[in-house]
Amino acid sequence: MVDLSVVGILAGLDEDALADVERHINRRSFCAGAQIIEPESDSSDVYLILSGRVRIVNYSLSGREITLEEIGAGGCVGQLSAIDGQPRSACVFAVTDTVVGTLSPANFETVVKSHPSVGWNVIRELARIVRTSTRRIVDVSTLGANERVIAEIMRRAQQVADANGFAKLSPVPVHSEIAGRVSTSRETVARVMGNLARRGLVTKDDDGLIVQDVRRLEEFLSQAIG
Repeated sequence: MVDLSVVGILAGLDEDALADVERHINRRSFCAGAQIIEPESDSSDVYLILSGRVRIVNYSLSGREITLEEIGAGGCVGQLSAIDGQPRSACVFAVTDTVVGTLSPANFETVVKSHPSVGWNVIRELARIVRTSTRRIVDVSTLGANERVIAEIMRRAQQVADANGFAKLSPVPVHSEIAGRVSTSRETVARVMGNLARRGLVTKDDDGLIVQDVRRLEEFLSQAIG
């Protein structure tokens, strides 16, 4: 059984506190591709991702899938509806076989009130969501599709880059996932990635996409923006 200590909002809780949280959750398993949360549903449970990976998506009026985020083990989804009681604002799918711990709204409130550090961690997570959403709005408003693709690769590389600016994204980002993330087409992503490869800014090996120098990629994006 996966220990609850992997969950970010439970960070810092001792064994007794984690045991108390355990009493409030139900564990569920989802196969890869399964829908975990349905949009506009009245369900308000919070899902703690214990293992696996999930994708949060929404849909444009034309039906295009827009990827909002992918979250791995340690993350949580569904907290907004648990807090405000409003219908779900997005879909959540299991990217891989996934195990979650579910908290009903009442149990979520009990855990937050019983363990103040959890409440603070939830606030920090909501702040991260706001910052991420703000950044996406600015990108869509100010950057062209090509530049949004480059910016997405750059941000991912920055998160894992070493002191010399070398970064490896593993596995290789899927074109359709990047397209959904930055609101463009797979064809645009393929074209941009081909251009970056020809310029020597990215290369591929068997298990990842390599950015030799994130700073060069940043400079290229700055020049593209103009």
